[in-house]
Parts: sequence; structure tokens; C-alpha cells
Amino acid sequence: MATKKIALVWFKTNLRLRDNECLLRAVAENDEVIPFYCLDDQLLRTTKFGFKKAGDFRLKFLRESLQQLDSDLRGVGSGLLLLKGVIEKEIFWLANKHGAQKIYAEKEVAPEELTTQKKVTDELLILNCAISTFECRNLFHSSDLPFSIERLPDIFTDFRKITEKTVAVRPVFPAPSVIKSPPIAALNLTLPDELNSISISIDQRASIQFKGGEQAARQRLQYYFFQTQALSSYKETRNGMVGERFSSKFSAWLALGCISAKEIYREIKRYEIIYGSNESTYWLVFELLWRDYFGFCMEKNGKRYFLNSDSLSSGSMSQEHFETALTNWINGTTGVSFIDANMKELKLTGFMSNRGRQNVASYLCNNLRLDWRYGAAYFEQQLIDYDVCNNWGNWAYLAGVGNDPRTNRVFNINKQAATYDPDNTFQHLWLT
Repeated sequence: MATKKIALVWFKTNLRLRDNECLLRAVAENDEVIPFYCLDDQLLRTTKFGFKKAGDFRLKFLRESLQQLDSDLRGVGSGLLLLKGVIEKEIFWLANKHGAQKIYAEKEVAPEELTTQKKVTDELLILNCAISTFECRNLFHSSDLPFSIERLPDIFTDFRKITEKTVAVRPVFPAPSVIKSPPIAALNLTLPDELNSISISIDQRASIQFKGGEQAARQRLQYYFFQTQALSSYKETRNGMVGERFSSKFSAWLALGCISAKEIYREIKRYEIIYGSNESTYWLVFELLWRDYFGFCMEKNGKRYFLNSDSLSSGSMSQEHFETALTNWINGTTGVSFIDANMKELKLTGFMSNRGRQNVASYLCNNLRLDWRYGAAYFEQQLIDYDVCNNWGNWAYLAGVGNDPRTNRVFNINKQAATYDPDNTFQHLWLT
């Protein structure tokens, strides 16, 4: 009798059934699959910069996304197994318990994530269990690019102009209609106390109340595209700072893969057929291309995005001065109203507009002259929509140590405030 083919599907930042090549391939190529998520002990630790890898806002959104994923999986005959601990040890235990011959997982590009994946691969050698990885994050597939990752252009505009003309977006993978799995116990979110004990007070000033999961992602897309047609004015409103409709707010669901970039792209194209295309519909694709670019940059040379910039940090600054300046920046007590309002919004809601992010990053680097990595690490803890490539890529870009390195990306904060908050509406909202 032939041995039953059993595989594990490792969910990471692709928490969805639709357009998930890992899941689809696993179902097609095996007799049974076991979907799982491992809450890594590393995610819950404090980094060398003094911040948690994931704060409460991120963990709440993750909890909701896992609950939705489990519900969706059970709807097609499976379920989600939740592990917690040292990832390579937990996955070894699971693969050994079920006699799994293969693991299907999302491709990684950032240094820490690659290190974790290698540890898992090495642990599983003794079980003769292999890992197959698939690209789940980007709009474009790396093998469709007209150049190798090593030859990725150093300037985004060059990347965009080349790829827009030559690269087609691949079709969206359908969700599996049936998944055969061994019995999977009900999702136990009390196992990791860090997910179970989160208690966040809702700030009514927040521009949007995020809820994790594929269903919420689709509801947001339906609202922003088809209910309000806000997409048609996206280019004009995207630098706004107050309200639910000034930008798409898709970033949180993209960060955990509750919806894919390809799915959003296909819906943009459908929208254009119904309501017409313009600069705004194109501009959302433009932003998805920026997201791709940061992912490919991280894949090309990830380590550069975690290095300090000697030109922006003062080695002569006392520890006390450094800690005071950083604390004031975090708490929104710098005395600069535009910066303080944005930082209070981030602290109390886990979100900040794109315009705000650029200004507070510039202020930390160029006005306070602090090590930019502390800012990026605080964002990593705090942002609901944290994405390793976007976050560290954007911070490195503004600090002048990423691709296209420059040290003159200095924002005139007063001018920015006058342009983007001319009536002080945003500042009054968060400072009174």
C-alpha cells in the first residue's frame, strides 16, 4: 500500500485562502495537508532597540486574522493549528508527529526571516522533510522581471518604467474548494497569552478601526472601490490625514496577506471597466509597484537596510540626551505640533498616514539626529500595517542609506504642516 502523502502548510504573512499558491499546491500534490501558524517567541521579545517586535495593536490584528483564517479553512474541511515557541523546534515536532514529507511556505527575503527559514530547513533534514517556497507577497513575480534581482535598478523610477512595459501581472489563484486534513482541534487562542490577553481601548479619533482577516479586507476594498468610488480621487486625497477615505488603508491587510497585491490589482482593473480609468486608479497601482520594489530591494541586499547612518547620528550625544529626545519623539512631546500630533496618533491607534510617516522620520533623522533604526524599530512595534520590507526600506530611504542614497531628504516641517494641515484640523484633533 502506498504511503499517504502528508504535507504541512506554513502560514506566515499570507493569511488567506484565495491567491495562495502555497496552499493550492499543497492541496493538489498531497493526500492530506495540515495548515499551521507558529507564533514565534522572537515576535514577542524586546529588541536591542528597546521595543517589542510586535506591540498590542499588531497582535490584536494578527489574532483577528488567524480567527478568520481558521474559520475559512474549516469551511472547506480543514482548520488552523496554532503553535507557539521556537519555530524550528515546533515545526520539527509537528512534522515528526504527522510524518510530513514536505512543507509549503511563503518565500522570505529579509535577513531575520531567512535565518529562521534556514534553521527550520536544517532541523527537518533528519526527517527527510523538504521545504518548498512560493512568492505570495508581490504584484510581480521575480522570475518575470526582465533582469535578475542582482541587477535590480537602484532607482525606483527606472524599475517602474521598465517593468510597467514588460511585466504582466499573473492570474489570481482560486481558493481551494476542499482541503483534506486529519482532524484539527478548535483554534486555541488561549495558548499564547500574548494573543489572548490583549486589551486595547479604542480611540474614537482614529481614522479607521482596523479588523484583521480576509473578510474584513474584502469589505474594505468593496467600500473604497465600489460603494464610495473613492478610488477615482485617490491621487488627490492620498496625502490627507483625517478621515476614513483619504487613502485606501489596504496596507494592514496586505502586511499579513489577508488580501494579495494581485487581487487588489485585478479589482482596480474591474473598477476601471465600470467607472473609467484616470490618474488616481493608476496611482494605486503605482503604490503597489513601490511595495514590490522595496521587496525586491530587500531580496537583493537585505543587510544594508539595517545599518546605521554615520552621517545622521551624533556619536558625541550623551545617553541621557539621546533617551530624552527619543522619548519625547515617541510620546509626541517634542514641542513641534505637526510631529507631536502624528506621533500621538501612532501611539494611540497603531496607524499613521503616509505623509505623517515621512515627516516624523525626517524629523528624527535630521532634526534630532538620532540613529534612524530606533525609529524604524518603534514603528515595527507599533504599526498595525508593519511590513519588514516597506518599513525598513522606507526608513533607510529617508535616512539616506538605502538604494539611491542621499543625505538631503530633509522635510521642512512647518511648510509640510501648512500644506497638508492648513487649518490645523489634524493637529487640533490629536493635541487637544
